[in-house]
Amino acid sequence: MAKTDVEPMIHEDALPGEEGKLDPKPDWQPRYAGSARLKDKVAIITGADSGIGRAVAALYAREGADIAIFYLCEHEDAENTKKIVEAEGRRAILVPGDLGNPDFAPKAVQKVIDTFGRLDIVVNNAGEQHPDEDIRDITDDQLRRTFQSNIFSMFYLVQAARPHLNKGAAIINCTSVTMYKGSEKLLDYSATKGAITAFTRSLSANLVGDGIRVNAVAPGPIWTPLNPFGGKPAKEIPDFGKDTPMGRPGQPNEVAPAFLFLACEDASYMTGQVLHPNGGIIVNG
Repeated sequence: MAKTDVEPMIHEDALPGEEGKLDPKPDWQPRYAGSARLKDKVAIITGADSGIGRAVAALYAREGADIAIFYLCEHEDAENTKKIVEAEGRRAILVPGDLGNPDFAPKAVQKVIDTFGRLDIVVNNAGEQHPDEDIRDITDDQLRRTFQSNIFSMFYLVQAARPHLNKGAAIINCTSVTMYKGSEKLLDYSATKGAITAFTRSLSANLVGDGIRVNAVAPGPIWTPLNPFGGKPAKEIPDFGKDTPMGRPGQPNEVAPAFLFLACEDASYMTGQVLHPNGGIIVNG
């Protein structure tokens, strides 16, 4: 790693967290039969071991895609996602590693090409968050690490993937409702999500001439390992998502269809856009 990089903060808290230990379990199962909208496509999905990433992997597989499961260190969860993809009749490979390390992406993408021979979709979903009451509590290591994981990783992965993306390819980035309405206890995280939205819009303009679409999804509060395993104060978990107009957190399989729509030909006239599965929060953007 570059000397300015910071190791993942998996010893400071429980992140990234194990989906198998969550109670209740998140709903990742696709809600409808597939219609071959991604037939024989190949997708990289980061953070696909659990949460939104797992739900996207399951839905993409049902729609006919082979999946490269990029994840940090939750090997059991990743193996379960692989089994889910294979149960849909598609191929999957596990690609563990730190996306915040600039040396990881080129090797990881090459593994995908060596295995599947092509790359059609990149889903930049992985991320981390660390709550702080006071901006003075955000350490330099935490600040650097959050930006490495949440936005630097997207640059690294797109740079590595770009030579293999042809006309018709799609890139979908995961931003957040916090980019639009802010979050008083997630200052560094929200800042990275603002950067992701700007990156999405700028990259879409950069690649539109090559026929590559770039869009984003901005989820609201979704029941995944991210918050219960250190991404939110424990005392706030019982009320997680209750402040949305729908009065509850969303499930990963309520977000995955947004990622599917943006990946397939249904969204052929959309680039530089953001979809908002957030329980009814009006963000005007």
